[in-house]
Amino acid sequence: MSGTSLDGIDAVLADLSDSQPRLLSRYYLPFDDALKGELLALHQPGHNELHRTLLAGNRLAALYAAAIERLLDLAGTAPTQVRAIGCHGQTIRHRPEHGYTLQIGNAALLAELAGIAVVSDFRSRDIAAGGQGAPLVPAFHDRILRHADIHRVVVNIGGISNLTNLPPKGAASGFDCGPGNLLMDAWCMQHTGKAYDENGEWAASGKVRPLLLEHMLAEPFFALAPPKSSGRDLFNMSWLQDRLEGSETAADVQATLLELTCRTIAQAIELHCRGAREIYLCGGGAHNQALRTRLTALLPDCTVGTTDDLGVSGDYLEAIAFAWLAQQTLENKPANLPAVTGARHPCVLGAIYPA
Repeated sequence: MSGTSLDGIDAVLADLSDSQPRLLSRYYLPFDDALKGELLALHQPGHNELHRTLLAGNRLAALYAAAIERLLDLAGTAPTQVRAIGCHGQTIRHRPEHGYTLQIGNAALLAELAGIAVVSDFRSRDIAAGGQGAPLVPAFHDRILRHADIHRVVVNIGGISNLTNLPPKGAASGFDCGPGNLLMDAWCMQHTGKAYDENGEWAASGKVRPLLLEHMLAEPFFALAPPKSSGRDLFNMSWLQDRLEGSETAADVQATLLELTCRTIAQAIELHCRGAREIYLCGGGAHNQALRTRLTALLPDCTVGTTDDLGVSGDYLEAIAFAWLAQQTLENKPANLPAVTGARHPCVLGAIYPA
């Protein structure tokens, strides 16, 4: 998995033979600044972008293969022992309203380099059936994190934040809430040179600007009813710059961005997950102590923890989910939840590239 945060590749070796997945090995390979910059640039129209997109896809395939090789070395596992690679690819455009989404990574090249079958392009089939193509991980959350008696919500805070609602007596639901770390990370890099605000300490040094927050919360996306999904196509630095007055201190903007992330998550839970008692965070945002503290304050009737508390690594949960999605594809089983994505019917997701 390499997600909206554009930080790098999460690779896992997962045993899915039982009802609960077993994480056998994990490895993280960070992106270098040049690749991260190119992937970020490709989110917007630019010179010779088709050629650059395909070259970036080849580069990603080589990195995915390197991550897999290292992962298997750590596990003492041969490629022949692996049934398949579930590769999400790197999203550079997500426009379900126009009937498409684009994740690059050249799955054919990855299969050639790794010598293992690859399942990729998980989102397009759902979009073809009228869905958003996202989020896809709620089906996996439903499989492994549901409780028979307790109403849980799983919140993945990556570049974009999304939630999975798991009521004990009802069907799972879920949707994208809005920006997670995406805007905070970009603002932090611009003003401090750091990739992220560790523990939210810089945000905690500033003050929330109410007028700026009001302008941000006026974004129509937040008022849309689910199903809905989003990404860098909407939430980017241009979106932020359009809402700044210019008199704010950098720390105050960071504080307001953290409040935006927390407020939109809390409002989504209050509106669409009534009765929830336990909130479990995963993704990079789960490590942001200021964010967790603020979410806990905004949701006083809930306990707020991380999926690690349930024995599932929050840092690698999404990568495990795409291993599971690959398994579903190989077994010809539907893996989308129409109630989540808005698709007209359940679909078998993904395209298979044999080794």
